Amino acid sequence: MFSGSLLVFFIVSILLFGSAAYMMGRAVAGQWQSIHLLIGYSALLTIFERFILFALFQQDLLSILGYLFDLALIYGFALLGYRLMQVHKMVTQYPWLYEKVTPLNWREKQSV
Repeated sequence: MFSGSLLVFFIVSILLFGSAAYMMGRAVAGQWQSIHLLIGYSALLTIFERFILFALFQQDLLSILGYLFDLALIYGFALLGYRLMQVHKMVTQYPWLYEKVTPLNWREKQSV
């Protein structure tokens, strides 16, 4: 991770695998699954990312620091996708109960 160029990191880690992690988080939330599943799925996606970086760009495959950094990045994108989808589903499936406050938060509707 640290021995490669910044362009490779941006394209592969952020654009490609970050968007895959974001969609993974949306898929887990869309099925009403537990947020804890994201940890295992993120670990598997990170292993695949490290292999792609190793095979295509000659980066270290077994770099613990690189793996942990990539895992944190992928898990962050997955959490973002999960939370955005969870808020969307709560306010669209229960519009009489909840309203969107921010893109990452909802609240109970105030009774009038």
